[in-house]
Amino acid sequence: MALTDLLDLQLAVPDPDALQEFWNRRGLLTTGPGCLGTPERASQLRLIDDDYRHVSEVRVACSEESDLRSISMGLEALGLSSTSGDGWLESVDPIFGHTVRVEVGTAAPLAPATVRTMNRPGVSARIDRRSEAALREDVPAPRRVGHVVFGSPDPARSVEYYVNGLGFKVSDSLPAVQSTFLRCSTDHHSVLIMPAPVPCMNHYALEMDDIDAIGLRGIEIVQERPDASIYGMGRHVVGSNVFWYFLDPAGGMFELFTDMDQIHDDEKWERDVRRDDWDPFTIAAYESGISKMDFFLPVDIDTIAAGRERAGL
Repeated sequence: MALTDLLDLQLAVPDPDALQEFWNRRGLLTTGPGCLGTPERASQLRLIDDDYRHVSEVRVACSEESDLRSISMGLEALGLSSTSGDGWLESVDPIFGHTVRVEVGTAAPLAPATVRTMNRPGVSARIDRRSEAALREDVPAPRRVGHVVFGSPDPARSVEYYVNGLGFKVSDSLPAVQSTFLRCSTDHHSVLIMPAPVPCMNHYALEMDDIDAIGLRGIEIVQERPDASIYGMGRHVVGSNVFWYFLDPAGGMFELFTDMDQIHDDEKWERDVRRDDWDPFTIAAYESGISKMDFFLPVDIDTIAAGRERAGL
């Protein structure tokens, strides 16, 4: 795979300071002006000011300089231009208007998560001692930004841009709901394209160590703001990740996730194989219910549409 990782996202919001403080309370570090990261990866979310909420840049990594030339040619074949320099290439998403920056290199490796010894029916691995999760005082912070989901008025063209232009790979597609899961790493999805009347971000996602880490951070968020919980906890069907969705202070939906499917061998990953009784409209194997908001459409879609109009997009 020429592309190797999703490096970070730049989010434009009306009050970036409030969003930065929110993520500081969740364990992300301020590593520079408007930049949030971790000790291992200094840049995960970059925040800038704007009068409506949207993604302003997506940054991904590729293996080598020749990959940039291939991407440039792929974009040119679609009638799209790009700019490039030593070790980087930038392109403007033709639907959303944000910048996609591809850089030669790889994301810093993550230290393995602490393994919590768990007892299961018939197998007791933790004996005569309490669970680490029950005793833990320091709640694990998010490890990395994992994926972003976009709503597009032209899903086919958006997929064409990411796949034929930038070199993302298709992991799964749901034609019945015009949704396509794309990856630029071994994660099942780094980007999901789904239909929407106006180009928008549905949600962004951060990976946690495990289900306990999601639970501990999730309860912390709900205690701070009871109406922040949107959907979860649960486990998705496509991608298999455990999830819990919330609203951030800017009104954007985000997901804390763990245990996503990993794809290392394209031939072994049979993306077209489905159970005969599998319903593509079922998005979770189990879940605790969605709140009153429309999970598939941002609550501020009218504000986003007006903002895009002012910006001439």
